[in-house]
Amino acid sequence: MLPESTTIYHEKQSKELCALHALNNLFQSKEAFKQMELDAICFSLSPNNYINPHRSILGIGNYDVNVLIAALQNKGYSAFWFDKRKDPKMLKLDKIFGFVMNIPSECRLGFLWLPLKRRHWISIKNINGIYYNLDSKLPNPSPIGNEEDLFNYFRNQLHINDNQLFVVVTGDNYNWIASEDSSVDQQQIQSLDNR
Repeated sequence: MLPESTTIYHEKQSKELCALHALNNLFQSKEAFKQMELDAICFSLSPNNYINPHRSILGIGNYDVNVLIAALQNKGYSAFWFDKRKDPKMLKLDKIFGFVMNIPSECRLGFLWLPLKRRHWISIKNINGIYYNLDSKLPNPSPIGNEEDLFNYFRNQLHINDNQLFVVVTGDNYNWIASEDSSVDQQQIQSLDNR
């Protein structure tokens, strides 16, 4: 249940446009990105291909990570892949605009499950101090909770199948993850100070 004062923009799934929905949900605006814009990026990435490898052959979405990254760059943002072997607690949440996950998705036709491997894009964002799963296949935004809840959510999600996490930051900000050697660095600094 959402707090009464919280209004959250949440695009619902249409065709295979989950990347578009994830971007618009991340930016909290239906005007942030348009399908034409993502299609233009596909063609700019592969201008000489009759069948574009960056989207569905039918032209109904299913955009790959290259399109998502280029779309974010066009707005002055960057997306970085998060190594699932690292502890999510290393994420500097105050430096991060939001998150996009790419997860396996089962394909079905009515009640019939099809043996096709598909991928699905979802966004996760902090809105008024609460992190939300803004998956376009959900009927409503799903609250994850506070920072510790988010870390636990990522720990669980990154051990499932082939889930991938991308960190979205403004510009080329590389300061979104704590160094694994920060304790060593601190010890070196202290030893230099004690000379």
